[in-house]
Amino acid sequence: MHPTAHRPSDQMTPHGNAETWLGALRWRYAVKRFDAARTIPTATWKAIETSLLLTPSSFGLQPWKFIVVESEGVKSQLPAISWGQAQPKDCSHFVVFASLRSVDATYVDRFLQDVATTRSISHENLAGYRKVVLGFIEATQGNHDVWSAHQAYIALGQLMATAAHLGVDTCPMEGIEPAKYDAVLGLSDTPYATRVACALGYRHPEDGYANNHKVRFGSEELIVRV
Repeated sequence: MHPTAHRPSDQMTPHGNAETWLGALRWRYAVKRFDAARTIPTATWKAIETSLLLTPSSFGLQPWKFIVVESEGVKSQLPAISWGQAQPKDCSHFVVFASLRSVDATYVDRFLQDVATTRSISHENLAGYRKVVLGFIEATQGNHDVWSAHQAYIALGQLMATAAHLGVDTCPMEGIEPAKYDAVLGLSDTPYATRVACALGYRHPEDGYANNHKVRFGSEELIVRV
């Protein structure tokens, strides 16, 4: 079985207190100032990384790489290409979400090989699914980068929700220069491109934004029932 695979019998039935979960989401905010002296514990970080691996994606294709920046030397280069923001330097861990510039049949077949191995099924049984996926790939030629960037945002949401549940602060960051990130991270000549990033760690006691009330439109405006 694939090392990251999970059989239904291996999994607990999801459960939890709704108010506890919602409390974590109310607690989180986009941290403006991290406590540079605090580091996310290893076990907590491992759980956060695992949540990234469990992120859903269109067709299950997982067209991404999660670049975890722990090196202080690399982190120190990032504020200058992040609109001068200090979060990449001061946080405990910094994740850059990169996704494929384009998708081809070779990549799809590699994914289907993983499916066949993980679920112990034959390639013949996946022929119909392969046709559907390749049909999508062909129909969206020229727009794969947009599609894969959208996938990266699904992973970003999963990361932030998991972190909040574990008491870890985050700051999602679109205020970055993707091409310069690619250069720093060695992605420029690879199939992957920087899409968005997220700083993780613990809020500084003097980050005044922590006490701001959340401003959200109400359900009567945002939720439409049909």
